[in-house]
This record gives sequence, C-alpha cells and structure tokens, in this order.
Amino acid sequence: MTPEPVVVGRDVWKTYGAGETAVAALRGIDLTIARGEIVAVMGPSGCGKTTFLNCLSGLDDISRGEVLVEGTNIHRMSDAAKSEYRARRTGFVFQSYNLLPILSAEENVEMPLLIAGRAAGEARAAAREMLTQMGLGDRLGHRPAELSGGQQQRVSLARALVARPAIVWADEPTGNLDAEGSKEVTDLLRELNRRFRQTMVVVTHDADVARACDRTLRMRDGQFLP
Repeated sequence: MTPEPVVVGRDVWKTYGAGETAVAALRGIDLTIARGEIVAVMGPSGCGKTTFLNCLSGLDDISRGEVLVEGTNIHRMSDAAKSEYRARRTGFVFQSYNLLPILSAEENVEMPLLIAGRAAGEARAAAREMLTQMGLGDRLGHRPAELSGGQQQRVSLARALVARPAIVWADEPTGNLDAEGSKEVTDLLRELNRRFRQTMVVVTHDADVARACDRTLRMRDGQFLP
C-alpha cells in the first residue's frame, strides 16, 4: 500500500526583494512527506532550512508553486482560515521554546486547546495528561524560569502535541540544549512519533537528531541535494 502523503510541495519558490536585488531563498522545492514519517532537514546556516519550514507550514507566504497539507492548498486559504487550520492540525516546536514566562507549564500547554475552543476543564485535564506522559507530572505549576532547558523543551513538545495535530514542525529543537538534554528530547521525539504516528519535520544541525529520523533531506542554496 502506498503511504498517504501529508505534505506535498511542488516547485516551491520563495524570493525576497525584486529586480536585480532579488534573493531566492527557496528554488523550486519538490517533496512528499508521508503520514507518520519523521523527516530531518539538514544543511549549512543560511541555506534556507527555516524558510523551508515557514513556507511549508504556512507561517510565511511563497512566491511560486503550491503546498498541499492533507490535500489542502494552504496558500490559497485566507489568513484567518490558515491560522485556524494551523491551530487545529499543526504543532510547532522552536529552538527558543517560545513559552510564555508568566504562565505555568500546564497553562502553556493548555493554551492551544483554549484557543481552539475547548472547555477550560477539558483543556486543563489534557495538558496535565500530556505533561505527565513527558515526565513532568511534578512540574505542572512551575513557570519556565523554574525549569531546565530540557524540561522547557518538553513543555514545548507537550504544547505542540496536546491537540493531536496531523503534523509537527520543529525548528532546531535541540539547538539550545546540552548533550544530555539533546538526547532526552531526541529520544522523546522518536518515542512520540511512534506512539501517536504524527508526522514530524525537524530542521536540525545535529547529526544525532537526524539519525533518529526516518530519512534526512539535505539542503544547499535553497534546494535539496539529490
């Protein structure tokens, strides 16, 4: 049986500026990512990895081509529809964690559910369950400053996964962690991928992270290498 594609990019270009000063950050990207696959994207700094993630996830517009996520061309959606779709069907993990410092771990994790319209009690219960699965059941009321880097990234992962999204986009998820924290988060990504069968796209410089993925796409100058 042919795996079901979740993300399809066709001749995707992203150009900044115009005329002689135009810079092409993405140059005709083509790819297909199957449901349940975990894919690493590697390449030197400035090669277009983060631009790729932002354009394929709908955080940034594209200049040409099309991006289908679960069969829907996300760049033909209105901004409101795109935001609503991201809230329901996608999760994001960033190098800098992007946790709200004034909120506790469980408040950070329940936020996407509340934004999506879930009842407060249901959202709180789901956040607690997900954080407990992450090994943070004793840190529910702690704010980000009271957590280690690895613990903060686990909270970020819990927030990305709590709504059971179809796809998780991760931009350098181990970039701010030491070796122990990096291994902890890498192992957790793999475990969660196997447990929930969520598709994951992981932009990384870390070869250990890439080895934990199903396959690695290597990028240079806005294109994938053969």
